[in-house]
Amino acid sequence: MEVEIVSQENIKPSSPTPQHLRIFKLSLLDHFMPSPYVQLILFYDFSKNARHCTNHHQHTTLEQMQLLRKSLSEALACFYPLAGKMKDDCSIDCDDEGASFLEARVNCTLHQFLFEPDLLLLHKFLPFQSVLSTGSVAGTYVTNIQVNVFECGGIAIGMCVSHKIVDAAALNTFLEVWTANARDNTCNKNIDVGDLLSASFVSTSLFPAKEDLWFRDSATEMWGSLLKEGKFVTRRFVFDAPAIASLKKRARSSTRVEAVSALIWKCTMAASQQKHGSPRGGLLAHAVNLRTRMSPPASKNSLGNQVWLASARLRADQERELDQLAREIRVGISKINGDFAKEIGGEKGKEIMLDCIKEIREFGSKDEVEYLGITSWCKLGFYEADFGWGKPVWVSSIGMEAPLFANFVVLIESRLGDGIEAWVTMDEEEMMILQNDHNLLSYASLNSTPFTSV
Repeated sequence: MEVEIVSQENIKPSSPTPQHLRIFKLSLLDHFMPSPYVQLILFYDFSKNARHCTNHHQHTTLEQMQLLRKSLSEALACFYPLAGKMKDDCSIDCDDEGASFLEARVNCTLHQFLFEPDLLLLHKFLPFQSVLSTGSVAGTYVTNIQVNVFECGGIAIGMCVSHKIVDAAALNTFLEVWTANARDNTCNKNIDVGDLLSASFVSTSLFPAKEDLWFRDSATEMWGSLLKEGKFVTRRFVFDAPAIASLKKRARSSTRVEAVSALIWKCTMAASQQKHGSPRGGLLAHAVNLRTRMSPPASKNSLGNQVWLASARLRADQERELDQLAREIRVGISKINGDFAKEIGGEKGKEIMLDCIKEIREFGSKDEVEYLGITSWCKLGFYEADFGWGKPVWVSSIGMEAPLFANFVVLIESRLGDGIEAWVTMDEEEMMILQNDHNLLSYASLNSTPFTSV
């Protein structure tokens, strides 16, 4: 499969950013993110509506591109920092340079690609691939979009948006406004932009960053201690609704994310034990959205990174029954509550954060301990992203091969909302064991076609 870039331009916001908002200061939690971009791909299939007419496809594509450009311009006016560039590691220059917008052509049909998706080719649908921070981000665009048009007229919209200003939940908030603009110009007609902006940029006041770099440096040191050398690869495990129901019962879990997380943790530690010949300790770090845990809850529209890590630990000599692992995860997440969110935004925030970072760094960096990071995109609403031509048939992360990484899992709900796709990246030798684990495969299928749920 070849992807050819046919055009590149900047999409500027439809109205200028006031001068007093020119410099946007990042929050304390924005400095905690290890990766420079949130990366997401939305796939849209038009084969049910289109007839095999070349002129029809060309006309539809031209109209779609015009609609995407116009609605993106309007959305950027609502979320002005996304139309800027990184001034340095601590702030955004809201210069209205706009979003980088690329159009590309793909020399196959959407069905041909999705019938048996090659995870390592997904990065071709993105403006670029960048997994971990390497050096300064100064001068880089905050928002980068690539619209890929397949031979059949289907579209894949790839997004790389700076993790310094959005987490996955915030990216979906931006998508809601972008798609609403495309459908009916909602942002300009039905939404009070002033109210939207006041709700959107509260993260800096909730979690103010100091002028010193203590937190960023400590976070960088922590993430670095968890990285390992080796050949890291990605595999996609798909859990359907009946499997999740059975798994929840076995794990004694009330949520599907907790049950799936516990099973993956159990199986990755089993793979590690088989590789090393003996049990090793385990550290699981699970990303938690603070918005719903604040008191009162923060607005769902709030941008910025409002995420913290809940940790669960396991000694090498502890039992590894599924319900026990689920309980450890549940206890860890329960500690990230309203009081905790209030404390890290207060005077004791520095002390509390440093203690958390120190614990994760010291426990996770031990040679005899296996680290696993998990983030969940379930219930964020990515499958509701309708630009006026229907909802996506697939929402994807990306596959990777890397010489330096950490065991990491992204959980994405299935198109019908009742299943989960687990995108697991780990050491290749351990992955070979994991993808043949009968315990895991009794609940999940390996890289099944997304069209099974269409």
